Formats: sequence, C-alpha cells, structure tokens
Amino acid sequence: MKSENAHKQQTQDVIPFQRKKQVSRKVLIADWFADRIITIGGVLVILAVLGILVFLVRETFPLFQSGEMTKTSSYTVEIPAEQVLTLTMDEYKTLAFTLFANGISSLHHAATGVKLTPPPLGFQGKTITAVASSIDQTHLGIGFADGTVQFAEMQIVTEIVPADRLPQHLQQIDERDSTDGIAVYSRIPGNQFRKIHYDIHVDDPVEATNNGAAIAALDYRVSGKAERQLKAFVVVDQEGNITLNLAKSKMNLMTGKPSVTIEHIPLPPLPEGVAASLYDVLLTQKADTVMVAGVDGTVYRYNTQNVKSPFLAEKTRVLPPNTELSAFHFLLGEQSLVVGGADGSLGVFFLVSKADNDSQDGQMLVKGRRFASTASAIRHFSASNRGKSFALALENGDILVLHGTSQKILARFPADHPGVSYRKILLAPRFDGLFALQENGQARFWEFDVPHPETTFRTLFQKVWYEGYAEPGYTWQSTGATEDFESKFSLIPLIFGTIKAAFYSLLFAVPIAILGAIYTSEFLHLRVRSVVKPIMEMMASLPSVVLGFVAALVLAPIVETWIAAVILAFVAIPVALMFSALLWQLLPFHLANRWRGIPKFSLMIAVMLAAMFVTYQLGLLFEVFFFQGDFKAWVNGDLGTATPFLFLLLLPLSFTLIAAVVTRYWGRRISKLMLVISPFQAALFDMVKWLLMVGSSIALSYCLAYLFTAFGFDVRGSFVNTYIQRNTLIVSFAMGFAIIPIIYTIAEDALNAVPEHLRAASLGCGATPWQTALYVVLPTAVSGVFSAIMIGMGRAVGETMIVVMAAGNTPILDWNVFNGLRALSATIAVELPEAVKNGTLYRILFLSGLVLFAMTFVINTIAEIVRIRFRKRASQL
Repeated sequence: MKSENAHKQQTQDVIPFQRKKQVSRKVLIADWFADRIITIGGVLVILAVLGILVFLVRETFPLFQSGEMTKTSSYTVEIPAEQVLTLTMDEYKTLAFTLFANGISSLHHAATGVKLTPPPLGFQGKTITAVASSIDQTHLGIGFADGTVQFAEMQIVTEIVPADRLPQHLQQIDERDSTDGIAVYSRIPGNQFRKIHYDIHVDDPVEATNNGAAIAALDYRVSGKAERQLKAFVVVDQEGNITLNLAKSKMNLMTGKPSVTIEHIPLPPLPEGVAASLYDVLLTQKADTVMVAGVDGTVYRYNTQNVKSPFLAEKTRVLPPNTELSAFHFLLGEQSLVVGGADGSLGVFFLVSKADNDSQDGQMLVKGRRFASTASAIRHFSASNRGKSFALALENGDILVLHGTSQKILARFPADHPGVSYRKILLAPRFDGLFALQENGQARFWEFDVPHPETTFRTLFQKVWYEGYAEPGYTWQSTGATEDFESKFSLIPLIFGTIKAAFYSLLFAVPIAILGAIYTSEFLHLRVRSVVKPIMEMMASLPSVVLGFVAALVLAPIVETWIAAVILAFVAIPVALMFSALLWQLLPFHLANRWRGIPKFSLMIAVMLAAMFVTYQLGLLFEVFFFQGDFKAWVNGDLGTATPFLFLLLLPLSFTLIAAVVTRYWGRRISKLMLVISPFQAALFDMVKWLLMVGSSIALSYCLAYLFTAFGFDVRGSFVNTYIQRNTLIVSFAMGFAIIPIIYTIAEDALNAVPEHLRAASLGCGATPWQTALYVVLPTAVSGVFSAIMIGMGRAVGETMIVVMAAGNTPILDWNVFNGLRALSATIAVELPEAVKNGTLYRILFLSGLVLFAMTFVINTIAEIVRIRFRKRASQL
C-alpha cells in the first residue's frame, strides 16, 4: 500500500502541471456569428451579381423578339370594282382613305368600317392612268390619259376639342370614337377629344408630256419649304418617252400668291419595246436619279444630276433570266431599292461606287441583301415611313412584314381562307398596324407592336451592308441628322475599342509597374521604399475624370507638338538608365554601399529627367533624321519610307536576340572570367559588352528594317497611321497612370510575401540579387503578380471617363495607336442619358453592359484558373 502511494506521489512529481484548456463562451459565440455573417455576406454578393446578370438579360431579351399582335378587326366596305390607286391612313389609325382609278374616293373608319363623307377631289370624268405618292402618303401625283398631271396634298387635320364644345348628335362608332359624318372625335385623357378629318388640296392640271400621250408611269417627289418648294416628277408616256419635270414655286411674301415655273427635261429614249412591257418608274428625292424598270427585270438608270445633260448611266438586270418583276420600290431614304420576282425571290439593291464597272458614272446597282424566298409571287408592297420595314402581300394570300436591314420577319398574317386576293395593303404611319383591302371588299386591320425591328444577332455582331457604304462592315452610329437616318448598332467596334484601349494601356503600364515592383521589393533601400510605396498607393486614388481632363486638354496637345520627342523618349530613357547603372558598377564598393539609399534613388530620378531633357532638345533633329521633318505627313504615307520606324520597332527584338545568343554561346565563359578579374575590371568589361551588344543590335535592326522595306512591308496603314490629337496613345498614357499604382502595389506585396529563406538559399548558392529576383522570387510570386496584372486589366476594360475624354470617341476597327476609339463603357456613359427608355438604343446599351459583364467574367475566370495553376507550381518550391 505504501509502495502504491509512493509511486503515485512520484508520478505526480514527474508530470508537470497541466492547465485545462477551454475556449471562452464569448469567443465561441463571436466566432459563430462571424462565420454566419461572412457566409451570408458571400451568398448575398453572389446573389447580387446574379441579380445584375438577370436584370441585364431581362432588359436585352426584347431585342431578339418578333412582333406581337395586339388587336385585329375585319369588316366589309362598299367599294367600286376599279383598281385601287392609293390607300392612306392617319398616324392615329383612325381614318382610311382610298382613291380608285375612276376618280372616286372612299373614306371610312379604319377599325370598324363606318363610312364617312370623303373630301371632294374633282377627278370624276377624267381617266386616271398612273398615280404616285410620297412614302408618308401626304403628297399625291395623279396622271391622266390626256398627258396632264395633277398634284394633291393630303392634310390630316388634327385638333383638340373640349368636351363642352362637341357637336350635337354625334354617331357613336366604338367606345373611343364618334363621328359627325365628316370628322372623327376620339376620346383622350383630360375629358378632351381629338378631332381628325381629311383636307385635300388639289392643284390645277399641268402638262407633263409634249405630245399629249397618256401617262403610263409616274413618280413624284416634293422638297423644300412652302416659300420655295420644288416638285419633281418623272413621267413615262405610252409611246415610251421619259420626261423629268421640275416645278419650282416661289411665294410672293407681299401678296402671298405663289408663282410656278415648270422645266421639262426629256431623257434619252428607251429601247424599242420597253414601253409595252413597262413595270414602273422611280425618282429620288433630290431628282438626281431616275430608274425605269421593265417587267423582265431590266432596269434603266438615268443620271440627272446635271439636268442640262442627263444620260443613261446603266442598264442592268436585277432578276434571273425568265423571271418577271413583281416588286420595285424604294424604302425610306430612297437608297434601298426592294426588288421582288414572280418566283418569290426578294432582295435589296444599293447604288454604290465601284472602280470596275461598265456604267457611265462610276456607280452601279449592287444586290446588298438577299432574303429567303417568299414561296409565292409578290403582288402588293407598302413601305414604312418609320425605318426600313415594309409589308408584302403574296399571291397565296399571306402578308409578311419584314425589315430591310435585319431581314427579320416581324409579323406574318396568313390568309383567312383559300383564294384570298388583295387589292391594296398599307402599313400604319407609326408602324403599329397594317390595313389590307381584299378584292371582294373585305377589309382587315391588324394592330401589332414591333419595338425593335432592326436588331438581330447578325446586325449586332456580324457584318452588315448599310446604305451609302461600299461593302459590308461593322458600324456603330446610333443617331443622325435626318428623319430617314438608319441607326447602326454593331457592337463589334465598341468591343474592339475596349480591347484596344486595354491592350495599349497594359502594354505601357505592365512593364513599368512590374519592374518597379521588383526593384522596390528586391533592391530599393528600406528608407526609400517607405516613401515610394505610399506615394504610389496614393496615385491610385486620383479620380479618373481628372486624369481624363488632364489627358485631353494638357497631355494631348503636348504630345501632338512633340510626338517625335515622345517616341525618342521610349528609347532614350531605358538606355540612359541602363548606362547609368553600368557606370554605377564602376564605383568602389564602399561608396556604392554608402550611397545605395536616397542618393542612388535621387541619381536615378536625375538621369530620367536628364534623358527627358535630351529628348526634348533632340526631338526636332530626330524628326528630321527619321521622319523627313514631319511625323504626321510620314505616318500618312506622304513622304519617307518605312525603314526608320521599323528600325525602332525591331531594336528591342534585335537586342533580345543578340543577348540570347551571347548568353547561349559565351555566357559560361563570361561568368568564369568575371570570377578571376577585379570588380572594377568586371564592371568595365560588362559596360564594354553592353555597348557592343547595343551596337550590334542597332546594326541588326537596321538591316532587318531595310530588308522588310525592300520586300514592301510597311507598318503605316496598320497600327501606325493618320495622327489624331485625342488618340489611343494618349489613352494609354492616362490609363497607364491610373493602373500602374494598382498593378505595382499588388505585385510588390506578392513579391514581399516570398519567404526570406528562399532568397537566403539562392544567395548562399552564389546567385546574384538580380538572378535571385528573376529566377527565385518572381516565379514564387507569379500567381500574385498575375493577379495584379488581371486586376489592372479589369480596371482598364471598365474605365469610362478617361476613354470618354481622351479617346476621340470614334467607333472604328483600327489598330492605329495614333487614332481614336470608342469603348463599351464610354458608349454607355455618353448615350444612356439621351436614350429613350425601353427604346432600341436604350436596350442595346444594356446589352453593351451585358457584353462587358461577360468579358470581365471570362477574363477573370481564365485569370483565376491560371493563378491557381501558378500557385500550385509555386507551392512545390
């Protein structure tokens, strides 16, 4: 018993005192709350990002939808059996006016068919043989069998009437409209009514032909103001004579009476037999082009720019052989010509300038767009007076609504029964309805909503051939000066501009930031580092709008004036720093060690300033020697050869190649030699070696540049071209100033995070500090350095104000560093305040945001994959 107690006592004496470890309850609770808060915060961030993505998708999804029918009506109207010459409607889709070949007109309520009293025309008793109208249907030209033409202006008079001033005994048409037999009163908010009625003014007949022959075809255009109005009309009579007529009216401001002078301009005659198979004639708004089309698809184009000497400029076929023409009409703006065949073929033609053509004026009709076959012949056509949309009535009774640019089928209205044949169709003025009149007097009226007819994946991301362009291309031009302007919404120039700005900015910023981070982390004295790094971090806080303002108003003019000195600085500053470093090696070790802090850093700054001063002084001489004294003229290709700039571009590559060859074949011998000679001799030898390598690089670079020039290679016209003051070079300077602090700070922190024992092991094995930094520290920290570059790229891709103010805002596909650009972010910032909510531009700007979101997501995903791979490799060191 005593022995057991003694053993226990001995054990207690041997085992030291152990305090029971227990975490405080408060710490556990705090840890639990922190864990939940961080988890919830992370989930909320993910949900917020997904919410932004869903919102962007929801805002852009309607861009790719087709039309939606909102209302339809059908009724029978009493109409004569004669041909329908024209059909018009007001912009509120209230009244429909019809003119027949016997001169009788009809007016009825568009939605219900209630008949109203039409305004008098005075055409009864005269045989109408041709009719023409403007696209907005407000001006009519009527040709008669006696060779005369009368013009009619159809004014849809609209006025607001209070409820207490309504006429008595109105006939109720529907829940909104009522009529007095002449006008329609539509209820609108505010207890008011909108009164709509037709008022048609018909001019006196004018002679359109010299021989009094019946008019077979007619087209009519009106331009100018009422005080000085020009009425241009072209007629083709039954004998095949073509006459262009210019009726100029001047109003006497004293009496208010107009005076009209008519100029008859006979055009060269058509070939025999064309008049018998004439399909139609078209005239442009400026009366500078007349097109006559035959049923066989042959088009005769007359150039009438000089009315004193018009000529037949071109004869061409717009349809395949043995195919009859069934549609020949202009779209709004009169630059797109829609041509349809009896075989269901459909295309859009443009008049473009081409060097290799057989026309007399250097222009020719070219088929720019080809639609899918309609599977049935086109019988009727109606162009929209808002945009490039149009409607087709087919022989099988179907009606299609298409867009001329996007080639999208916006709406399809199938025949209600077999054998349907239409007499006329009309798109509503606001492109929100379609009126169709059948042969049996049945009228059908569809109301629809097509908010974004011009957008498809093709028009947004592929080449499109637009009016006025020589070939298909990527074009962004959202607004114009005229009503017939066609918006162009290709996002490719904006995506390209975003990439271009980021590329050149990173090309300027990454070497400076990474080399600066390496120097600060591995070589700079601690006292200097404690000053330099905070200053660099403070640079990141500068507002981008300030950088953009300085770049646009200060930096851009300076660089434009001293562009040769700026180019020279890219060579002179690195060379000066390298040469000063070699000179520093000649100092005795005790002096170099004593001055390696602030004195050495100050000397570096002084060398850079001195190099900048030298480039400033030698800029003009450099420009004369390399660029014939005028850099802007040189980049335009007006003078000089490509050799000087190629020499500058190839110089770094030549030096790198020679350095690699020297290291590969003589590196070991040079290293052994350095060990047996004195430090001063080694430094002197290193300087001589460097000077020889520079000289060899200069010789090699010049030889290569000369050979490239001899074989016809020229950088001008590619990434070096016409100089614009606000250009990509200015953007790269300003944006580089914004992203250098970000890349520098993160990269420097990553380099400092490398364990010291790796540096000590490398130095202990005999490596130099530079070899240690390059082959040990940098590979270990490469994941952090890569992350720094990607974060800088993210800032460059999303930068807005610098690009807006300093890039010139030119949406073009051009790698020229001296030209401007337009980025996605800049476009959103500039155009979103002016965009109509839920309009096409509004939603495309949200699509731009979605594309920018996708670009950054893909870039960051790839960067994270690469960073993780680098990190795994670094962990094995």
